[in-house]
This record gives sequence, structure tokens and C-alpha cells, in this order.
Amino acid sequence: MEEMVTQIKRELLLRKDYLQGASVETVYFGGGTPSLLKPKMIESILDTIQKQFPTDWKEVTLEANPDDLSQENLIAWKSLGVDRLSLGIQSFNQEVLYFYNRAHTATESKLAINQARQIGFEKFSMDLIYGYPHPDHSIWQNDLQEAISLNPGHISSYALTVEPKTALGKWEQSGKFKAPDEDFVSEQFEMLQGMSENAGYIQYEISNFGKPEQFALHNTNYWKGIPYLGVGPSAHSFDGDDRGANPRNNSTYLNTLASGSVPFEVEKLEKEDLLNEYILTGLRTIWGIDLDSIRRKYGFSIPEEKKAILEQMNQQGWLIWEHNRLSLSKKGKLLADSIAAALFK
Repeated sequence: MEEMVTQIKRELLLRKDYLQGASVETVYFGGGTPSLLKPKMIESILDTIQKQFPTDWKEVTLEANPDDLSQENLIAWKSLGVDRLSLGIQSFNQEVLYFYNRAHTATESKLAINQARQIGFEKFSMDLIYGYPHPDHSIWQNDLQEAISLNPGHISSYALTVEPKTALGKWEQSGKFKAPDEDFVSEQFEMLQGMSENAGYIQYEISNFGKPEQFALHNTNYWKGIPYLGVGPSAHSFDGDDRGANPRNNSTYLNTLASGSVPFEVEKLEKEDLLNEYILTGLRTIWGIDLDSIRRKYGFSIPEEKKAILEQMNQQGWLIWEHNRLSLSKKGKLLADSIAAALFK
């Protein structure tokens, strides 16, 4: 772990010019289990960022599992400037937690959040998964009710996905597991939209729901296309023109940095790629896409080039037009990726 932190700090040094002098406003400790880092390690990484980049802290987020939220850790994290906890709750049903191979219990989740509040944390992002196969929606309804009752400022929720090479994928191939159909998953997404809205949350991005003034700033910057630097194995970065990624393999990452090289592979993006990415990410948010900006920057008029498609989508009630910005209705959000693809250049 110490060697990993040493090389992460080395990467920060080697890539200090990546953001071209832009001020760092948000830091996100995520991927894997960053809560296993000792507080001194987190402190040394934050110190390195402050020394190598101009900073104007607005939010420092740490991903953690409920069973990591000991009083000692919480006090240490808060003293270091961590002001948002992103908690991998996933479910409040014990059967589902066993299925997801989670170490914590539903009771531990509730106790952890209450303890964090007592120590002074005010901003929480709570992760939930929907689409667990069940004869009805009772488990998901209870998960949402439990989450909302804890009043986190932010809820992120994702559909259960089955990847071929995972244990779940192998279970599906062998017949031990059967994923629910699309209608079942869509109904749970609509439940998420309705119950969260009734509780005062705003769906500012397809999978993210925040109370006013509680949107996750780091995530928001990503969806708005603001450049970011990712460090560590598997980390992705975007400088406004191109993106790239570090190797997933820990040994490759460590050995490359130890030799004095940056383990970062650049993916060159053409102008059309940048346009299509903007459409894809922008339509996932309440801010939508700016049609005038697209015309000026990319020479592409969606209203003219996609007139027939837009008319069909309007008839279906999938679109919202406001001050020449295009965003998606509740119905449209169910089909966000396919709508975006239809509008690509």
C-alpha cells in the first residue's frame, strides 16, 4: 500500500502540467476501497496535490463501505478536509447484500451514517443497485424508503449489470441466475424517479439524484465535460481535447512509474468524437445540450440535420426544449443512450 501511494504521488509530480494551470477544485478518492488507506497516506496525497497544482478546494470526496466508518477513521478523514462520503450501501435487504457479497449489514449502514453525522459530516452520497430479480418490486421499494428516511443529500443508483467473465455472468450461463427482463428494470427506474422526486431530490443526471445545493460537484464537472486528471491504476483523464487511461494491472503501473515514465495511454479524439461525447454526456443531465454552441463549435445544426428524428422524438414526448437547449423528459431518460446515438453526427 505504501509503495502504491509513493507512486501515485510520483505520477502527480510527473503530470503536474496536465491541467494546464487550471485550479483543482474537487478531489475524489475512489475505485477499489480508498477507505483502507491510512489517514497519513490520504494526507500525503492531498499535500502533494496542493504543492503541484493551484487549488481552490470546493469538495473532497472519499468512497467508503459502511463497515469502514469507524469513529477513528471518520474523525481523521474530517480533519484532513474530506467533506463528502460516498457510501456503497447497495441495498438494505440482507439477502440482497449476501448476493452482492457485501461485508456490511443493513443495520451497520444506518449506524454508520448516524455516527458520521454526529462527528460533523453533512454531505453523503449513497449508492443503491436496482434490478435484483424478485417476483415483485417490494425489495426495491423498501430500499428506496429506507434510503430516503436517512435523508442523504445525494443518491446514486445503477441497474444491476451482468458481465460475462464475472461470477454472476458464469451463474447466468450455468442457469443458477436469471436476470430480470427490461420491463421489470424500467419499472424500478421509474419508481426511483417518482419516489426521489416526491422526497425533494432532483435527477440532475440519469443515475444521480441530489437535494438542492447537494449535487456531487466532482461528478457534475465530469458530466459537464470539464477536464480532469485521474491518477492510480485504471484511472482515466481528460484534458478537454483527448482522453486516456492508466494500465489496470498494478504491477505494470508501479513498474512504469518506478522507471520514471508516465503509464498513460492517450486516446486521440477527433472533432466528431468530441461532439458525439458532448451529446451523449450532456443529454444525461438536466442541463442538456446547447444547440447554438454545437453549431458554433462544430458547424453542426442538430435541428436542421436531424429534423425528422427530432419530430418523431417530440411526438413521443421524450424531449424538452428550453432557450435553445435540448434535454430529456422523464420518459426520454429511459432511452437516453439510444436517443443520443440517433443525434450523433
